[in-house]
Amino acid sequence: MSEHTSDIEWRRGGKPFDTGYDRTHTWTFDSGVTVPASAAPGLNGDPTRVDPEEAFVASISSCHMLWFLYLAAEAGHTVDAYVDHATGTMRRDERGITCITDVTLHPGTTWAGDAPTRDEIDDLHHRSHERCFIANSVRTAITIEHQHA
Repeated sequence: MSEHTSDIEWRRGGKPFDTGYDRTHTWTFDSGVTVPASAAPGLNGDPTRVDPEEAFVASISSCHMLWFLYLAAEAGHTVDAYVDHATGTMRRDERGITCITDVTLHPGTTWAGDAPTRDEIDDLHHRSHERCFIANSVRTAITIEHQHA
């Protein structure tokens, strides 16, 4: 078992407090890294800061990638580069609650030496998804659309 922490801090800073309040805040992680955060731009947030929804999508993509790299190395393959343009879709679910209902990963890999077969790559993605801690923690539908070369 492991525990992961983050400290979230928001301060009014003397600004007016009404429904137009300043949404900027910080996330500080147990590593000491501080990330400037805000609400999504469509929710009166600062577009120069990370919002919770995009961080959620990034965490799924990152977790999947880390498992993919591990499993590829374990299988004896060498990955030179891995890129993903992950997207999350926010809509109302069957209960009428607005949430991120779907995340689609679009990973592409560059290999050193002989690349695995298409079936081997698909299997690596399948097994990565099965092991991803974040994917196993949420009810959002997650699709992997690997960019085959």
